[in-house]
Amino acid sequence: MASCFCSLHKKGLGDLGILKGLKILDFSALLPGPMATMIFADLGAEVIHVESSKRVDLTRIMPPYDEDHEAFIHQHLNRSKKSLTLNLKSPEAVEIVKSLVQEYDVIIEGFRPGVMQRLGIGYEALKEVNPKLIYCAITGYGQTGPYSNRPGHDNNYLSLAGVLDYSRHKDKKPVSMGIQLADIAGGTMHAAIGVLAAALHREKTGEGQYVDISMTDAVFSLNAMYGSAYIGGNRVPQPEQEILNGGSYYDFYKTKDGRFFSVGSLEPQFRKLLCEALDIPELIDNTFNDSYYTQIRFKEAVHDAFLSKTYEEWLEVFNENFEGCVEPVLTFPEACKHPQLQARNMIVDIPKNDGSTQKQIASAFKFDGYQPVYKHVGAKLGAHNEELLSALGYSSEEIATLQENGVLE
Repeated sequence: MASCFCSLHKKGLGDLGILKGLKILDFSALLPGPMATMIFADLGAEVIHVESSKRVDLTRIMPPYDEDHEAFIHQHLNRSKKSLTLNLKSPEAVEIVKSLVQEYDVIIEGFRPGVMQRLGIGYEALKEVNPKLIYCAITGYGQTGPYSNRPGHDNNYLSLAGVLDYSRHKDKKPVSMGIQLADIAGGTMHAAIGVLAAALHREKTGEGQYVDISMTDAVFSLNAMYGSAYIGGNRVPQPEQEILNGGSYYDFYKTKDGRFFSVGSLEPQFRKLLCEALDIPELIDNTFNDSYYTQIRFKEAVHDAFLSKTYEEWLEVFNENFEGCVEPVLTFPEACKHPQLQARNMIVDIPKNDGSTQKQIASAFKFDGYQPVYKHVGAKLGAHNEELLSALGYSSEEIATLQENGVLE
């Protein structure tokens, strides 16, 4: 596997997938782990999603559904992966996992600490089978510490990481975001980076690695600007008091008809363009060194100016030729139609089993000479049981027996 992984860096293998040779067993569910393995699958890795009909991934039952009653969310997050259903409490299933680990030597799981160990398929047990194993555990709080076994969700991790208190308006409650910041920026992305770092380490040393990803740790580390200011300079970040959280004119502004624009015109050259566009040239010379009172007056002037025109009227002002860091707050349907996202091919057609296709959000990665690999939408539960077990040497009769005995659940 290592030599194959190394060769992927050579130009001209784009049709094979830049991560071809990386083989992953995905024991995770919901969002953080499945999105990480989706990224790997898009880049050419081979992924088996180990599931169970007794503990169904909630994304499988989240509406809306297609004509076959398959959830679009699941079909997106689990595209290009094979589905294997196992009752992990059975000794036969444990043996199947151990057989797979001989080849699928990267594991990503999202159980609470200790669960995989109790099942007999934790890192130490599987490392005996394959010493080169890379094992990544994604949890809310990590494998150690007083909260290691505490349940939680995205908003809990953001709360404990000190993010939400200064990411709100003064005297207002924190806002539940449409995207899951701790799950994705914390869990998904850190897991992906951790696994790839471990794979590079293995290529150089031949050693496997255990990767402990805490979503709370990860999102705490995202406090890069104001967190460092507090730890280093004892300056406590406050709601609507910092340059980038509403304490300056870097903010969102309502139009006459109730739509919004984002203003990020921080640098002097961009602030000049903003003032000219809003017809407030007398405020061009305002700087961040001015008094807080002056800053607020400037923000009020920007606020009042935006209220003077409708959304469509401001679109004409802040058109494709405007270079002052002002953009409309689009609805998601509008974003799908935006010429920049369309030019970047960010919506793609993914094959379905019936020969049709389903539109999905594309991989964000662009490589020289490489295109993402989109094999199929998320598979039906257990769709690849027979294929995968046959590859391990199980006969049709043995597979049928495993099914009858509840090993393949």
